Amino acid sequence: MIPWIILAVVAVPLVVVGFVAMRRRNVALEHPEGEDAQSRALTEQEFAEAEDYQAKWREEDKDRFRQEHLP
Repeated sequence: MIPWIILAVVAVPLVVVGFVAMRRRNVALEHPEGEDAQSRALTEQEFAEAEDYQAKWREEDKDRFRQEHLP
């Protein structure tokens, strides 16, 4: 019984602290401090263009797959 209590008192807070530190690091990497509105808008535009291209490519690939003849 005592090992379970020790595990709960020691391991669980360590896991929580590690998770919070990882989240902070990821947020800091995703949004650099020097990022302004213009560069953020450019990034959003690039993502939108990439998603449009991906949707177009999937449609073309779907059509090409239908035209292939399987043996």
